[in-house]
Amino acid sequence: MNDKIYETTVIGGGSAGIMATLRSVLNNDETLFFPGNQKDKKKSRAMWVRKVENIPGFLDFKQGINNPNKQAYDYLSQEKYAHAFFPQKNIGISKIEKDQDGIFNLTDSNGDIWKTKYVILTTGMMDVQPFIENDIRAIFPFANSQAIEYCVRCDGHHTNDNEIAVIGHTSSAAWVAIMINERYKIPNLTIMTNGKTPEFDDETKELIELYKINVETKEIVDFLGDKKEGILEGFILDDGSIIHAQNAFVSLGVIVYNELALQLNAEVDKRGFVVTNEKGQSSVENFYIAGDLRAGIKKQIYTAWDSAVDSADDINAKIRRERRQKQLLEFREKKGDNK
Repeated sequence: MNDKIYETTVIGGGSAGIMATLRSVLNNDETLFFPGNQKDKKKSRAMWVRKVENIPGFLDFKQGINNPNKQAYDYLSQEKYAHAFFPQKNIGISKIEKDQDGIFNLTDSNGDIWKTKYVILTTGMMDVQPFIENDIRAIFPFANSQAIEYCVRCDGHHTNDNEIAVIGHTSSAAWVAIMINERYKIPNLTIMTNGKTPEFDDETKELIELYKINVETKEIVDFLGDKKEGILEGFILDDGSIIHAQNAFVSLGVIVYNELALQLNAEVDKRGFVVTNEKGQSSVENFYIAGDLRAGIKKQIYTAWDSAVDSADDINAKIRRERRQKQLLEFREKKGDNK
C-alpha cells in the first residue's frame, strides 16, 4: 500500500479523463491518473473512434480521440509538471472504498492500493453491438470505416443522398430514423429489427407511416459490400432478401461503465448514468463524475470536456479553501501571540 494521500485522482483515459487531468494539473493540484489497462481501453468508445468531423481542428487526426489525448498526455509529461502529474500508465482501478476519514482507497488492476481525497470518474459507456450470425465482431470492419455508425449528431451528415438502415427495434431506434429523415435527404430508409419484435410507441408508428420509412423484422445474416475495405452496400436477411444501404446506424442502447460508482452506492438514474449536481459531484461527497458517465448531458467530446473542467475546478476550489482557512488560522494565531 502507498500511504501517501494524493489530492485528486482521475479514473478513465477518454476525452473527459484527459481533460480532467489536464485541468487539474494546470490548476497545480496533485493528480493521480489511471487511464486504464488494455482490457479497459479495448472496451472504451475512445479506442474505436476514427475521424471526428464535428469539432473544429480535429480533422487531421487519424484517431479522433486517442491522438489529441496523447498530445495532452505528452504535454503533461514534461518535467515542469512532475510535481503535479502522476500517471499510472496502462493501469486501471478495480475497486473503490471510502473510509471513515473521507479518504478514498483505490485498488488498481495490479492489486496495489492508493489513497486520495477527491476522485473524478470518467469511465463512460459503450454502444451495444448487434449480433450477426451470433457474433458481434461481424460488424467491426464496417464500423471501423464509419460505414456503420452510432451517433446521428456526430455522423448524420454522412447520410445525404445515401440509402440508410437503422438497426434497432425500440422507439429510440425509430427516433434515430425519424431524425435522419427530417434532417437529411434520404432516398430510402429502413429500420431493421434483426429478428426482434418492434417496440415502437404510437407517435413513432405514425411518423414511420408518414415518412414512408420501411420496417424490416427479418434477421440479418450477412453484409453486402467489401469487408476488407469496410465498404457497405447492404444487408442479407435470413430469407435471402436484400436491404440496400450505403450507411447504417446502430441504435440498441448502451453499456454504462458505472461499476465503481455503484461500489460507493452513488445514485444512478434508470439507465445507469450517475446523477450529479451542476459541478459533477455525485451523491457521494468528493466523488465526481465527468463525461458520458454523467447523467443528463450530451454524450459528446465537447460536453465531456466541459463537465471535466467543472469537476476539476470545483475540486480546486475546495483544495484552495482548505489551504486558505488553515493559513488564516495560523496567521491569526501568530498575530495573537505577537500582541
